[in-house]
Amino acid sequence: MARAREKGGPAVALAAAVFYPLTLVLAKRRMEGLEHIPAQGPALLVCNHVSYLDPVYTAVFVHKARRVPRFLAKASLWKLPLFGRVLQGSRQIPVSRGSAEAGASLEAARTSFADDGVVVIYPEGTITRDEAGWPMAARSGAARLALDADVPVIPVVHWGTKSVYDHYRRRFRPSWRTTITVKAGPPIPLDDLRARLADRGPRPLLRETTERMMTAVRELLGEVRGEAAPEPTRGARGER
Repeated sequence: MARAREKGGPAVALAAAVFYPLTLVLAKRRMEGLEHIPAQGPALLVCNHVSYLDPVYTAVFVHKARRVPRFLAKASLWKLPLFGRVLQGSRQIPVSRGSAEAGASLEAARTSFADDGVVVIYPEGTITRDEAGWPMAARSGAARLALDADVPVIPVVHWGTKSVYDHYRRRFRPSWRTTITVKAGPPIPLDDLRARLADRGPRPLLRETTERMMTAVRELLGEVRGEAAPEPTRGARGER
Protein backbone atom coordinates (compact mmCIF):
# COMPACT_ATOMS: atom_id res chain seq x y z
CA MET A 1 0.00 0.00 0.00
CA ALA A 2 1.40 3.38 -1.05
CA ARG A 3 2.11 5.99 1.58
CA ALA A 4 -0.21 8.98 1.81
CA ARG A 5 1.68 12.21 1.18
CA GLU A 6 1.83 14.67 4.07
CA LYS A 7 0.34 18.01 3.05
CA GLY A 8 2.88 20.81 2.88
CA GLY A 9 1.15 23.74 1.21
CA PRO A 10 2.31 26.16 -1.54
CA ALA A 11 5.69 26.95 0.05
CA VAL A 12 6.68 23.27 0.14
CA ALA A 13 5.45 22.80 -3.44
CA LEU A 14 7.58 25.77 -4.56
CA ALA A 15 10.67 24.42 -2.81
CA ALA A 16 10.10 20.97 -4.35
CA ALA A 17 9.76 22.52 -7.82
CA VAL A 18 13.23 24.07 -7.39
CA PHE A 19 15.04 21.40 -5.38
CA TYR A 20 14.10 18.28 -7.36
CA PRO A 21 15.55 19.51 -10.70
CA LEU A 22 18.58 20.95 -8.90
CA THR A 23 19.48 17.61 -7.31
CA LEU A 24 19.18 15.94 -10.70
CA VAL A 25 21.49 18.30 -12.63
CA LEU A 26 24.31 18.83 -10.11
CA ALA A 27 25.41 15.17 -10.00
CA LYS A 28 24.08 11.64 -10.07
CA ARG A 29 21.68 11.08 -7.20
CA ARG A 30 21.29 8.00 -5.02
CA MET A 31 18.79 7.85 -2.16
CA GLU A 32 18.61 4.81 0.10
CA GLY A 33 16.77 3.82 3.27
CA LEU A 34 13.59 5.80 2.62
CA GLU A 35 11.68 3.04 4.41
CA HIS A 36 13.25 4.16 7.69
CA ILE A 37 11.42 7.51 7.57
CA PRO A 38 8.11 6.93 9.40
CA ALA A 39 5.10 7.08 7.10
CA GLN A 40 3.28 9.12 9.73
CA GLY A 41 3.84 10.58 13.16
CA PRO A 42 6.78 12.58 14.52
CA ALA A 43 10.46 11.82 14.00
CA LEU A 44 13.85 13.43 14.55
CA LEU A 45 16.43 13.09 11.77
CA VAL A 46 20.06 13.59 12.87
CA CYS A 47 22.38 14.23 9.93
CA ASN A 48 26.04 14.71 9.13
CA HIS A 49 26.96 17.99 7.42
CA VAL A 50 29.68 18.20 4.77
CA SER A 51 28.35 20.91 2.43
CA TYR A 52 25.81 23.70 2.30
CA LEU A 53 24.11 21.64 -0.40
CA ASP A 54 23.14 19.01 2.19
CA PRO A 55 19.79 20.58 3.16
CA VAL A 56 18.67 20.59 -0.48
CA TYR A 57 19.26 16.86 -0.70
CA THR A 58 17.83 16.19 2.77
CA ALA A 59 14.67 18.05 1.81
CA VAL A 60 14.21 16.03 -1.38
CA PHE A 61 14.99 12.80 0.49
CA VAL A 62 12.32 13.43 3.14
CA HIS A 63 9.85 14.63 0.50
CA LYS A 64 10.42 11.44 -1.51
CA ALA A 65 9.41 9.58 1.67
CA ARG A 66 6.18 11.60 1.33
CA ARG A 67 6.87 13.65 4.43
CA VAL A 68 7.52 17.38 4.95
CA PRO A 69 10.89 18.23 6.55
CA ARG A 70 11.12 20.94 9.20
CA PHE A 71 14.71 22.12 9.49
CA LEU A 72 16.36 23.87 12.40
CA ALA A 73 18.23 26.57 10.47
CA LYS A 74 20.05 29.83 11.12
CA ALA A 75 17.59 32.63 11.87
CA SER A 76 19.47 34.95 9.47
CA LEU A 77 18.07 32.97 6.53
CA TRP A 78 14.59 34.30 7.34
CA LYS A 79 15.85 37.78 6.35
CA LEU A 80 16.55 36.77 2.75
CA PRO A 81 14.01 38.00 0.18
CA LEU A 82 11.55 35.32 -0.98
CA PHE A 83 13.61 32.51 0.63
CA GLY A 84 12.60 33.78 4.06
CA ARG A 85 8.95 33.68 3.04
CA VAL A 86 9.35 30.10 1.82
CA LEU A 87 10.94 29.13 5.14
CA GLN A 88 8.11 30.77 7.04
CA GLY A 89 5.41 29.26 4.84
CA SER A 90 6.84 25.76 5.12
CA ARG A 91 7.10 26.02 8.93
CA GLN A 92 10.86 25.72 9.25
CA ILE A 93 12.43 26.46 12.63
CA PRO A 94 14.77 29.46 13.10
CA VAL A 95 17.76 29.08 15.42
CA SER A 96 19.19 32.23 17.06
CA ARG A 97 22.48 31.11 18.59
CA GLY A 98 24.02 33.02 21.45
CA SER A 99 20.87 34.95 22.27
CA ALA A 100 18.02 34.78 24.75
CA GLU A 101 15.92 33.23 21.97
CA ALA A 102 18.22 30.24 21.44
CA GLY A 103 16.06 27.92 23.55
CA ALA A 104 12.95 28.90 21.59
CA SER A 105 14.10 26.80 18.63
CA LEU A 106 14.08 23.62 20.72
CA GLU A 107 10.65 24.48 22.04
CA ALA A 108 9.47 25.04 18.45
CA ALA A 109 10.86 21.62 17.52
CA ARG A 110 8.93 20.04 20.38
CA THR A 111 5.79 21.78 19.11
CA SER A 112 6.49 20.29 15.68
CA PHE A 113 6.65 16.82 17.23
CA ALA A 114 3.27 17.43 18.82
CA ASP A 115 2.04 18.26 15.31
CA ASP A 116 3.47 14.94 14.01
CA GLY A 117 6.32 16.76 12.25
CA VAL A 118 9.59 15.36 10.89
CA VAL A 119 12.30 17.59 12.36
CA VAL A 120 15.76 17.70 10.74
CA ILE A 121 18.85 18.73 12.69
CA TYR A 122 22.57 18.80 11.91
CA PRO A 123 24.02 18.16 15.39
CA GLU A 124 27.45 19.61 14.53
CA GLY A 125 25.84 23.01 14.02
CA THR A 126 27.85 23.74 10.86
CA ILE A 127 29.64 21.96 8.03
CA THR A 128 32.50 19.77 9.20
CA ARG A 129 36.06 21.05 9.12
CA ASP A 130 37.43 17.52 9.26
CA GLU A 131 39.71 17.15 6.22
CA ALA A 132 38.43 13.64 5.53
CA GLY A 133 34.79 14.72 5.83
CA TRP A 134 33.91 12.81 9.02
CA PRO A 135 31.57 14.43 11.58
CA MET A 136 32.99 16.73 14.24
CA ALA A 137 31.91 16.78 17.88
CA ALA A 138 28.22 17.62 18.13
CA ARG A 139 26.38 20.26 20.11
CA SER A 140 23.87 19.22 22.75
CA GLY A 141 20.65 20.42 21.09
CA ALA A 142 19.95 17.18 19.24
CA ALA A 143 20.47 15.15 22.42
CA ARG A 144 18.09 17.40 24.36
CA LEU A 145 15.38 16.86 21.76
CA ALA A 146 16.03 13.12 21.60
CA LEU A 147 15.74 12.74 25.37
CA ASP A 148 12.77 15.06 25.83
CA ALA A 149 10.56 13.61 23.11
CA ASP A 150 9.66 9.94 22.76
CA VAL A 151 10.00 9.97 18.96
CA PRO A 152 12.04 7.82 16.54
CA VAL A 153 15.54 9.23 16.06
CA ILE A 154 16.77 8.40 12.56
CA PRO A 155 20.39 8.78 11.39
CA VAL A 156 20.75 10.26 7.89
CA VAL A 157 24.02 10.79 6.03
CA HIS A 158 25.13 12.64 2.90
CA TRP A 159 28.20 11.92 0.83
CA GLY A 160 29.31 13.54 -2.42
CA THR A 161 27.84 16.99 -1.83
CA LYS A 162 31.25 18.38 -0.84
CA SER A 163 32.67 17.21 -4.18
CA VAL A 164 30.15 19.48 -5.88
CA TYR A 165 30.32 22.41 -3.47
CA ASP A 166 33.25 22.78 -1.08
CA HIS A 167 32.55 25.95 0.90
CA TYR A 168 35.90 26.22 2.65
CA ARG A 169 37.82 25.96 -0.64
CA ARG A 170 35.28 28.11 -2.51
CA ARG A 171 34.89 25.40 -5.15
CA PHE A 172 31.72 24.61 -7.11
CA ARG A 173 32.02 21.69 -9.54
CA PRO A 174 28.79 20.07 -10.73
CA SER A 175 29.57 16.80 -12.50
CA TRP A 176 27.77 13.66 -13.54
CA ARG A 177 30.94 11.77 -12.67
CA THR A 178 30.03 12.50 -9.04
CA THR A 179 27.40 10.51 -7.17
CA ILE A 180 25.66 12.20 -4.25
CA THR A 181 24.24 9.67 -1.80
CA VAL A 182 21.69 10.26 0.93
CA LYS A 183 20.98 7.31 3.17
CA ALA A 184 18.85 6.77 6.28
CA GLY A 185 19.43 4.02 8.82
CA PRO A 186 17.14 2.33 11.33
CA PRO A 187 16.07 4.23 14.46
CA ILE A 188 18.76 4.70 17.10
CA PRO A 189 17.84 2.84 20.33
CA LEU A 190 17.49 5.41 23.11
CA ASP A 191 14.83 3.93 25.39
CA ASP A 192 17.39 2.95 28.03
CA LEU A 193 18.68 6.51 28.24
CA ARG A 194 15.19 7.99 28.39
CA ALA A 195 14.34 5.56 31.22
CA ARG A 196 17.15 7.07 33.29
CA LEU A 197 15.84 10.62 32.95
CA ALA A 198 13.63 10.43 36.05
CA ASP A 199 16.58 9.51 38.27
CA ARG A 200 19.35 11.65 36.80
CA GLY A 201 17.74 14.42 34.75
CA PRO A 202 18.84 15.25 31.19
CA ARG A 203 22.16 17.01 31.77
CA PRO A 204 24.23 13.96 32.88
CA LEU A 205 22.89 12.02 29.88
CA LEU A 206 23.62 14.60 27.17
CA ARG A 207 27.12 13.39 26.36
CA GLU A 208 26.10 9.71 26.28
CA THR A 209 23.09 10.45 24.09
CA THR A 210 25.13 12.64 21.75
CA GLU A 211 27.85 10.02 21.37
CA ARG A 212 25.34 7.25 20.67
CA MET A 213 23.62 9.30 17.97
CA MET A 214 26.86 10.44 16.34
CA THR A 215 28.29 6.91 16.45
CA ALA A 216 25.24 5.75 14.47
CA VAL A 217 25.77 8.60 12.00
CA ARG A 218 29.50 7.84 11.60
CA GLU A 219 28.90 4.11 11.11
CA LEU A 220 26.21 4.76 8.50
CA LEU A 221 28.53 7.18 6.72
CA GLY A 222 31.23 4.51 6.81
CA GLU A 223 28.84 2.13 5.03
CA VAL A 224 28.21 4.69 2.31
CA ARG A 225 31.92 5.44 1.93
CA GLY A 226 32.91 1.77 2.07
CA GLU A 227 35.42 2.28 4.87
CA ALA A 228 35.60 1.96 8.62
CA ALA A 229 34.36 4.94 10.60
CA PRO A 230 36.94 6.55 12.89
CA GLU A 231 36.67 6.75 16.65
CA PRO A 232 34.39 9.53 17.96
CA THR A 233 35.90 13.01 18.06
CA ARG A 234 36.44 13.92 21.69
CA GLY A 235 35.69 17.39 22.91
CA ALA A 236 33.41 19.51 25.05
CA ARG A 237 31.07 20.76 22.35
CA GLY A 238 28.45 18.09 23.00
CA GLU A 239 28.30 19.05 26.67
CA ARG A 240 27.43 22.69 26.14
